Amino acid sequence: MSLSTHNVCIGYHGKTIVSQVSLAIPDGKMVALLGPNGCGKSTLLKAMARILAPITGEVHWCGKNLHQMPSKALAKQLALLPQTQPIPEGIKVKDLISYGRSPYTGFWGKLTKDDHTIVDKVMQETGVTSLAEQLVSELSGGQRQRVWLAMTLAQDTPYLLLDEPTTYMDLNHQVELMHLLRQLNLSGKTIVTVLHDINQAARYCDHLIVMKQGQINTQGTPEAVLTKDMLRTVFDLNAQIHRDPIANTPMCIVEDK
Repeated sequence: MSLSTHNVCIGYHGKTIVSQVSLAIPDGKMVALLGPNGCGKSTLLKAMARILAPITGEVHWCGKNLHQMPSKALAKQLALLPQTQPIPEGIKVKDLISYGRSPYTGFWGKLTKDDHTIVDKVMQETGVTSLAEQLVSELSGGQRQRVWLAMTLAQDTPYLLLDEPTTYMDLNHQVELMHLLRQLNLSGKTIVTVLHDINQAARYCDHLIVMKQGQINTQGTPEAVLTKDMLRTVFDLNAQIHRDPIANTPMCIVEDK
């Protein structure tokens, strides 16, 4: 397991959000972090991406303390798409996406032919090629989200960490994005993503990690994790579990209270 946490406690301003979590991300899988709002999903992801340092415990990459690794070396292994991003003024779409190649460029930041090829490829994959010369500040929320995803993919890392990547996207683009992430996973990338849609997670992900009140409640395959008891205990939901008629994956149907 390349990415793991060891008894980590994580929080903000003296308040602990995640408590004593030890977790090993399975390599080569598409992993969803699930749980109610405020349970610590995004906080845990930020610690794994070295945005937040644990109060206690350690995050490891290939057995080494991730928070002690050189930034440029780590940026070639892990790429993060945060939940929210700034809206840069005066920057064109292709220029922003090109920043994703910064871990590989020299002192002057000049892109090579291979860098340009990768940028063009991820723009095509994320459907933003036609937006290349537009200013990022002029895009809709959904368009900006795809541009930021393209910049993340331009890092060309074996691990992708995504915090609610479907935010601001309409249903069509959500489906396209999840399909793209699945294809990237099948091509060899390990993907860890925070999601709110349980059925979406069960349909596209191999491994589900469910959190409650800052700790891991359960984890495993969608078949093992998505149960009536878990939904009642973690989400306070009464639901039935059925098979998705298209994907043949488990899906929950919420009962009226």
